Amino acid sequence: MSLRRRTSTAVSSGNLLDKLKDFDAYAKPIEDFRVKTVSGAAVTLASAIVITLLLFSEFIDWRSVTLQPSIEVDKARKEKLWINMNITVPRVPCYLLSMDVMDVAGEHQNDIASTIYKVRLDEKGNKIDAEKGEVGDSTKGLPGAVAKAKDPAYCGSCFNAKAPESGCCNSCEDVQKAYAEMGWAFSAEKVEQCINEGWADKIANQSREGCNVWGHLQVNKVAGNVHLAPGKSFSQSHMHVHDLAPYLKDHKFQFTHTIHSLSFGRQVDFANPLDGVSKETKGEYFMYQYYIKVVSTRFNYMNGTVIRTNQFSATEHERDTTPRTGGGGLPGIFFNYDISPMLVTYTEYQKPFSHFLTDVCAVVGGVFTVAGIVDSFIYTAEKTFKRKLDLGKAS
Repeated sequence: MSLRRRTSTAVSSGNLLDKLKDFDAYAKPIEDFRVKTVSGAAVTLASAIVITLLLFSEFIDWRSVTLQPSIEVDKARKEKLWINMNITVPRVPCYLLSMDVMDVAGEHQNDIASTIYKVRLDEKGNKIDAEKGEVGDSTKGLPGAVAKAKDPAYCGSCFNAKAPESGCCNSCEDVQKAYAEMGWAFSAEKVEQCINEGWADKIANQSREGCNVWGHLQVNKVAGNVHLAPGKSFSQSHMHVHDLAPYLKDHKFQFTHTIHSLSFGRQVDFANPLDGVSKETKGEYFMYQYYIKVVSTRFNYMNGTVIRTNQFSATEHERDTTPRTGGGGLPGIFFNYDISPMLVTYTEYQKPFSHFLTDVCAVVGGVFTVAGIVDSFIYTAEKTFKRKLDLGKAS
């Protein structure tokens, strides 16, 4: 009885496997019915080459990392904005230049000296020295001037102008600042401190120099402007004023310039639109204006690093400010910036391995399918041509 059970079980298993064969979608023809041709071999070889190239391309695409952009509203409106710059003005000496910031919030930063460096350049563009904000060597002057200025008992006159907190104007610059506070025109010719420091000689010696201005600024994240213009800057009755009186007689303001770099926020490895821009002018009193739209930008990297910076677009305009042209205005270089309310986010992305497998299957299956159609067409054409050829010989 046990032998009969085993036999019936084996028979039922065989029937199940035979039924399973009915679901085979890849029926195999008998070897004797397969026909191999030269054209089929050529199609197979070409298909293998195409598949190899496409698979290599898919592998490169899978391994590559791309940046996918997205846009959202920038909610970080109370942040400060850093401005990094490096500008060369080859025909205006450093002591003439003032770097100032004004914004729509009413904040003014006049003659910024703490984070701005000015490098004096000779007529050939070679560097002379680097100074932080202040320009010229105030220690060069008449004998005894330095000792007198450093004497604790010395208290220089401010010539009826508003004295600083110390109550004394011990340097030419102190007198100049005091005059600026009062809104008075400054003339160094009769000021004791300026005479002792040789201020007039210093100006004459540096009159043919140029200046490289570089450094960074921290401003409110609102619309405003940064400008590099001649004269001592100060605020008077809520107005921004540049005192050019001491320099008008002996100087011409030719603002030929080169913007080596200008960026907003953290510096990252991409080119900014104003990097390397140069402007050449033979005229005097030209105003160069750059209108900048700043867009907050965030980079999200796959390793978890997040970098916040800014991109910007820029347009430019220039005009002559000499009175004979009816122009008006202040010669110099002006960067008028506005802040976009949008935040652009770039996220690093790499295709998952499942996408790579899907692409591989699509490439292999697609090429073999097309190759089969091509081979079938060629084989049918060869048979038809051979049949017609045989009929021609028979007749």
